[in-house]
Amino acid sequence: MAAPKKGRGSSGGQGRPGRALVLILIAMVALTGGMFLSGHTTPRLGIDLAGGTSITLKAKSQPGKPDAINETNMNTAVSIIERRVNGLGVSEAEVQTQGPSNIIVNIPKGTNSKQAREQVGTTAQLYFRPVLTVAGGEPTPEGSASPSASGSGKPSATPSAKASDPETASDSKTTPSATATTQGRAVTDALKADDETPDPSASTGAASDAPAASETPDAATAALQKKFTELDCTDASARAKAGDGVKPEDPTVACSSEGDAKYLLGPSEVSGTDVDDAKAQFDQQRGMWLVSMEFTDKGSKKFQAITKKLSAQQSPQNQFAISLDGEVVSAPQVNETLSGSAEISGSFNQQSAEDLGNILSYGALPLSFSEDTVTTVTAALGGEQLEAGLIAGAIGLALVVIYLVAYYRGLALIALLSLLVSGVLTYTIMALLGPAIGFALNLPAVCGAIVAIGITADSFIVYFERIRDEIREGRTLRPAVERAWPRARRTILVSDFVSFLAAAVLFLVTVGKVQGFAFTLGLTTLLDVVVVFLFTKPVMTLMARTKFFGSGHPWSGLDPKRLGAKPPLRRSRRVNVRTDHPKEA
Repeated sequence: MAAPKKGRGSSGGQGRPGRALVLILIAMVALTGGMFLSGHTTPRLGIDLAGGTSITLKAKSQPGKPDAINETNMNTAVSIIERRVNGLGVSEAEVQTQGPSNIIVNIPKGTNSKQAREQVGTTAQLYFRPVLTVAGGEPTPEGSASPSASGSGKPSATPSAKASDPETASDSKTTPSATATTQGRAVTDALKADDETPDPSASTGAASDAPAASETPDAATAALQKKFTELDCTDASARAKAGDGVKPEDPTVACSSEGDAKYLLGPSEVSGTDVDDAKAQFDQQRGMWLVSMEFTDKGSKKFQAITKKLSAQQSPQNQFAISLDGEVVSAPQVNETLSGSAEISGSFNQQSAEDLGNILSYGALPLSFSEDTVTTVTAALGGEQLEAGLIAGAIGLALVVIYLVAYYRGLALIALLSLLVSGVLTYTIMALLGPAIGFALNLPAVCGAIVAIGITADSFIVYFERIRDEIREGRTLRPAVERAWPRARRTILVSDFVSFLAAAVLFLVTVGKVQGFAFTLGLTTLLDVVVVFLFTKPVMTLMARTKFFGSGHPWSGLDPKRLGAKPPLRRSRRVNVRTDHPKEA
């Protein structure tokens, strides 16, 4: 009695195939239920299938940097734009260079495509500059008092060592009135307070109409002051061009985001590259959205130095402006030395706070860009190609079915059921991966799924052929199914490992649509292992117990006569035992 028990125990669990089938059934029900409950019953489609927007960005030359438009900076810009867009959940966005100065951004049609378009070309040049003086947004006539800036409605910043510190800085709404004369003196005094001698050549970068390099520092200061008094921040075009052509190390003029205040700012003390991380947060106590920033070690030291210097100044020179792309988003006062972190708070909603946090988190673009063209891409061409691909896939699947039925007969039923299970798992997982990780199905991904049909069918064929080899050796079906499994399992695992490795390497070394092909190929290869282990093998074990397969019916595909089977091995062993027994006695 011991020998039969050992045989059944070594059969690979042939007595418990139901457990594996129940497990995969639960997985299928859970995935299908999750798909319907989430409301995403179809996979997300890429730009070639769903359409979208194609944006051409043209790099603009940088003042004082004639060689800024180069391959390194363009590739860096591509990387940052791609991270920004995909950080919003718009997967399958294509970002690539075209020529020496253009970047093409293809954004699939989707929930966040409009939001992504607003961020692709945002330079996000962030600077912390000391405020030299501030006035209302309208031009300030020479000799007259400057109207005070109300600052209402625009975001303010609270620099702090801790996000909860309420007394680290005061609002920037309180701004003194100043005449043109006091403003000019403020510029000179502030530059002296920085222990820097104004460089006439550097000052020329402050504005397009700044004095020539031969002018004295006082002349450069006067020219900058003149631009400040004449600046009209209520004019949107003037507001956008206020800081054009300004180097970080030069003083400049800038407007508030709302255009209700204008600032005369000193050289940059801290830049966006000193920001280590930025994210949107909702402050429960104040009931408002804000953007918190963490500085790098180097940036934290710079931030500490500027706050120490500003805290010793009188208003408004104890303020520093957070300038983003030439506009002042806030200008808080500093009353003590700070370090570590800062917050930008004010009239943010959730989306605007997340947008700013996303931009700052991924860094500033090394170049400035302008939108050259914006084109709406239709899905007509992709739809035609998809239809052709699906037709090709259907033809290929039909040929596989015909081959399986003609060669394996009854075994073809097991193969087709396994393909069906694999198809259900693949479809539901793809549908769920759309909202989960932003996966979008494009044409190459569809090709990867079609190729997977052959990989999955190959696994069935390996197992079936091992079973048939055992039957040719004279074994009956039930032991043949179990003895064939270990050898078939090794072959299937090695084959799938090679396919998965190729897909992984392809995914890592490529970009764009080819990654969709690699991802789908890798996913379906993993599902092939799951289906073979948890469905095909258990079903084959159950089928071996039926009369149709177990008796070797001619249409079962396991007919011993058709396979040229040898006499049963069990019978020959019994003859040997009976022959040798008398000799032992």
